[in-house]
Amino acid sequence: MGEPLTTTPLGEVGLALPVRTLRVEVIDGPDRGAAHVSAGDTLTVGTADGNDLVLADDTVSRFHLELARAAAGVRVADCGSTNGTFANGIGVAVATVPAGTVLQLGKTRLRIDDGDKRMIELHAGDALAGLRGRSPAMRRVMTRVERAAASDVSVLVVGESGTGKELVARGLHVLGRRAGGPFVAVDCGALSPGLVASELFGHERGAFTGADRRHVGAFERAHGGTLFLDEIGELPTALQASLLGALERRTIRRVGGTEDIPIDVRVASATHRDLRAAVNSGAFRLDLYYRLAIVTLRIPPLRERAEDLELLVGHFLREAGYAGALEEVFPPSTLRALAGHHWPGNVRELRNLVEATLAMGEPPAIEADVAGVADPIERVLARGYREARQELLQEFEARYLAALLERCEGNISRAAREAGMDRSHLAELLQRHKLR
Repeated sequence: MGEPLTTTPLGEVGLALPVRTLRVEVIDGPDRGAAHVSAGDTLTVGTADGNDLVLADDTVSRFHLELARAAAGVRVADCGSTNGTFANGIGVAVATVPAGTVLQLGKTRLRIDDGDKRMIELHAGDALAGLRGRSPAMRRVMTRVERAAASDVSVLVVGESGTGKELVARGLHVLGRRAGGPFVAVDCGALSPGLVASELFGHERGAFTGADRRHVGAFERAHGGTLFLDEIGELPTALQASLLGALERRTIRRVGGTEDIPIDVRVASATHRDLRAAVNSGAFRLDLYYRLAIVTLRIPPLRERAEDLELLVGHFLREAGYAGALEEVFPPSTLRALAGHHWPGNVRELRNLVEATLAMGEPPAIEADVAGVADPIERVLARGYREARQELLQEFEARYLAALLERCEGNISRAAREAGMDRSHLAELLQRHKLR
């Protein structure tokens, strides 16, 4: 992922990113000899259909683990499996390991290897239906949103709080054939369990205490358009069967009603939780997961796309009515400091910071108000050693190299001399951090 963008004849998309794929092979266990090469830079393993490598080992969970390319190797993330994931005898929740590592999953041992290089399509621009980003990560998202919008399949949007999941759902709506219809959003996490059924399906007068009139539910209001179910992971277990039935039959019945009402909606849902882990634990129905996650769109957190900060800051300044130069409010030194922040609130947090900066008429106090923790090591002490070390190294390199380049006015030979580094090694690091 540290390789540069290259132009390639890919129709209207026009840009592509070379990525190294992943290959896994079962070297011991009930599925010995089974292997899979990823289509991109992620790969999932489990016993449920929908995984890239589907195993028959009954000691492996439905959604057991996800592998993804990382700067220093392969990121292994256990999806809340029953029997765990082990590397060299050590239990792994999230860790970065080198290619060639053997993992133990129940009775299964599999080896992670490098695959071939493939080109991943990127959106040619830095904006799409309200989404914005110059980073390869966001351009990949925009390409997938554009593709998914062309059909009516259900889409599950996954990402941390504040990453813009509803914006993605609205993008699917306005780019699709239902753009002229309604877009109705329901926050499943904000409703009391007793009101979710009424909000989704509606209710008849007298259906329960306080129901003094008929209420038309979200499914009916979204007829002909898109229904967005935010925080679907919070949906009470008792209602999951009702939602599944409505999606399968394409009809709903109001609470307290007797009439089946046809529905015609496209469903997009979102969650900050890992629904695969909820499926493993029995908290979320597997059949409903399949129905909602025909396509899954993962939105990267802001800390993984720091190169989008300047674009987003400029956009939020314009939205707030500021017409001056960006550097007058957010000089380069401030933007560099922002790039080193962890951004737990993601894009929403950045928007709030921009608005607060304009309101106060001065740049934000990054160390105290934004960074939050004076000691950058403090925030990673609870993580695994390798993951913590890698995050701190990445942050140090990115900030050091950006400051070095600015000090040397972009002259790489001079920067190499000042840093006491080999020029080719410096060039490699700059390319890895997308500074050249």
